[in-house]
Amino acid sequence: MALGSIPNDVRVPLVYIEIDNSEANSGTPALAQKVLVLGQQLATGTADALTLNRITTSESQIDDLYGKGSMLSLTLKKFRKTNEFTDVYALGVADLAASAAKGEIAVTATTIKAGVIALLIAGESVQVTVKDTDDADSIATAIIAKVNADTNLPVTAALKTAETDIVELTCKWTGITGDDIDIRYNYYDGEFLPGGVTIAITDMTGGAGTPDMSAVIAAIPNEWYNHIVMPFNDTQSMNDLRDELVNRWGPLKMIEGIAYTAFRGTFAETGAFGSARNDFLFTCMGTNSSPNSPWEFAAAYAGRASYSLGIDPARPLQTLVLTSLLPPAKTKQWDMTERNLLLHDGIATYMVTPGNEVAIEREVSMYRQNAYGDPDPSYLDITTPATLGYLRYSLRTMVTNRFPRHKLAGDDVLDRLDPGQPVVTPKIMRNAVLELANNDWVPSALMEDFDGFKETLELYRDTSDQNRLNCVFKPDIVNQFRIFAALMQFKL
Repeated sequence: MALGSIPNDVRVPLVYIEIDNSEANSGTPALAQKVLVLGQQLATGTADALTLNRITTSESQIDDLYGKGSMLSLTLKKFRKTNEFTDVYALGVADLAASAAKGEIAVTATTIKAGVIALLIAGESVQVTVKDTDDADSIATAIIAKVNADTNLPVTAALKTAETDIVELTCKWTGITGDDIDIRYNYYDGEFLPGGVTIAITDMTGGAGTPDMSAVIAAIPNEWYNHIVMPFNDTQSMNDLRDELVNRWGPLKMIEGIAYTAFRGTFAETGAFGSARNDFLFTCMGTNSSPNSPWEFAAAYAGRASYSLGIDPARPLQTLVLTSLLPPAKTKQWDMTERNLLLHDGIATYMVTPGNEVAIEREVSMYRQNAYGDPDPSYLDITTPATLGYLRYSLRTMVTNRFPRHKLAGDDVLDRLDPGQPVVTPKIMRNAVLELANNDWVPSALMEDFDGFKETLELYRDTSDQNRLNCVFKPDIVNQFRIFAALMQFKL
């Protein structure tokens, strides 16, 4: 009798023992998390555009690769502030043949008293000291010096042409994304302009151009990236990545990923943006008027989500703090009614903690409707595709580990098989799937109603291909504790 791969005609004595690892794993091996971060790089960086680089926690490595103050450098740093553990890869996009966004800081000064101008550019503090002997021209010059000295900023500064008291800020890269860079002053409590000094801010505008997303996607390796940071939220770029994600989600590739993006705008603009999309593998955080840029929000959101979902794909992300992000001014923060409406528009929301921290409120996807335009909550929260992706990985891993080179037969042979025969039947596979569900999915709180799962599980040989075993399984995935509702009926 043949046993494993030991020949049945060997005559040389004595002992031959084969080791078979197909029964070694009783659960699912840990799903390694990989994150892909997209973004524009500067010509000062050493990395070739559209090439993949593995990123450590070193900020000097990031700056060397993509240039100080570049979109991609700032995005990666913000990601690492929320997640120092997960494996991260970056794909840089070269500067576009387009125009860069510009903004202005106009200075007026009369009878000056010494003090400090507290600027905030893209969420970064720029402190400019003012002496009582200064005038508007010297203050403008001091602002330029301070801005340009901070190479981590996404802008450079210079005097506006033909002006002596107006500072022109220019985004370090081209494209429409530069319009989302925030400029403000006196953000923190206790900050005031020096006496006699007034400042007028002109928001960043004039950026034009979007990346060739098809080239970016073509450069993404055919590997599994569980989470993707997407800084470009124009329609064409979003559509191109959506199509790629849906393809990766399909049964032939099974390398699904969730894309994280963000949108900066008013309540109405944000709602309109969300309502125009219907993507179950996208989640978009509405930033409101936060000092931080949308790509930083997307990075911090992805950093926190990738770490938590890598531990438990079904556990809600609510209350997790997005480290180093700044909320809008208190008077500008969206109230509960507005945030609730945005959640219905497919926009993920954040709340502001008592400590003035930005924390995830609900991580909804951008999926709202089925193909007929009717409401469809099946992919409401990104925990759903994250959980489904894990279950699929778990089942695939079990099959490939346990039955890598097996023969397929009907259940009628079970009573007559020699011990150790590499044969799988519908009954054997059914028991293996039930074991996986009972010993892994249920104890890990990823699935409930095991009895219902067992009752509806079907394994059968394909009628057209006798080498194919079909499986229909219906896991009842766990939900998240989002709302506690109670009615208090008191008596006097």
